[in-house]
Amino acid sequence: MNSLPRLVLSAALALSAVLPLSVLAASPADLVAGTDYVEIAGGEPFEAQPGQIEVVEVFGYTCPHCARFEPLVSAWKAGLPADVSFVPVPAPFGGYWIPYAQAFYAAQAQGLVGKTHAAVFHALHEQHSLPIMQATPAEIAAFYAGHGADPQRFAADMTSAATAAKLEHARGFLRRSGVEGTPTLIVAGKYRVLGDSARESLEIASALVARERAQRERTGTPE
Repeated sequence: MNSLPRLVLSAALALSAVLPLSVLAASPADLVAGTDYVEIAGGEPFEAQPGQIEVVEVFGYTCPHCARFEPLVSAWKAGLPADVSFVPVPAPFGGYWIPYAQAFYAAQAQGLVGKTHAAVFHALHEQHSLPIMQATPAEIAAFYAGHGADPQRFAADMTSAATAAKLEHARGFLRRSGVEGTPTLIVAGKYRVLGDSARESLEIASALVARERAQRERTGTPE
């Protein structure tokens, strides 16, 4: 489950890192269904917001591909226009994916995602100060405590009914969208991005955002 569909990141990340964000754009007219993206039948946004074009990144903290993708997608999202909302969705595939998906929503409940998102990847894949396998809520909560969390509340939030509901919502979105690996980008709930490199996937996502914006302007659709 932690394979990156059609992304070969090692060389691509090095190339993309030296390119300005302004070049990460392809023409919507050049996009090819089945090659650049998959159109999701009956697809809907993960959390629709009026006037916003949603870009979802389905990710997993334990996924090494996501860890390498994180700096690039973080820089990309920082340059997105005001009408684009970027929504990270942790993939609850099962097994060791679950505790860290729970941790994301516990951090969200305490307003800590911005402070901790990159730090979790770093702890798992570079420092190895968090275990990828068999991580307990107490272990994860102790890490987040170093970033301002109340550890007892954090561990409780991980296994709360609210977190369970959010994970189920994420599972439904992944099923409807045909997500089988991470990282995966979904634009406007309608398009699952493909690509042969990290750079190309972001180019495609940018072009799909432009396509969606143009369609809304033509039809006068507010959402």
